[in-house]
Amino acid sequence: MTAPKKYKDKILLRKLKTEDLDNYKYWKHPKHSYHLLNGPYFKKSTEKEIEKETQALKLKLLNGSNALEHIRIISNKKNEMIGEVSWYWKSKETNWLEIGIVIFNDKFWNKGIGYIALKQWINEVFRIKDNIVRLGITTWSGNTSMIKLAQKLKMKEEARYRKARIVKEVYFDSVSFGILRDEWENNKRQ
Repeated sequence: MTAPKKYKDKILLRKLKTEDLDNYKYWKHPKHSYHLLNGPYFKKSTEKEIEKETQALKLKLLNGSNALEHIRIISNKKNEMIGEVSWYWKSKETNWLEIGIVIFNDKFWNKGIGYIALKQWINEVFRIKDNIVRLGITTWSGNTSMIKLAQKLKMKEEARYRKARIVKEVYFDSVSFGILRDEWENNKRQ
């Protein structure tokens, strides 16, 4: 699994900090282009809801809560906020996490940054969650970049729910990919 050389050593995953919150709030606003690809079938948060979410994040950060262990900011060496990666439980009982990635700023799209960041995130999640057997990622058939990214990371298409998502009054499939820990480790050795 090779990464684009231009960004290979320049993309960082780091924890969200209180000084990030204004910028984070800005990027969460539904006016940004990434919302057209990242779950466009879900209701978007209002400015009031984003403000409330940001205040809740601030309290968690000030209290030193580890409630944000499931999110990392994607940034570069200039400390620009590029996007975020995350995980959530799909099935805690069977050690199955879903992961996600969003590149907020479209000037960073189609540069291989998503590949670098998601590869780093998969490595980190498997490292810090040593009981996890599998990771999954779910997208919709209209997000061809996300499908290509999952395939490039050697994830396998495991499910396709036909006509399960509606975007601009058109039906699309919901597509799920997965990779097992031993498959990931084997791919790293090759």
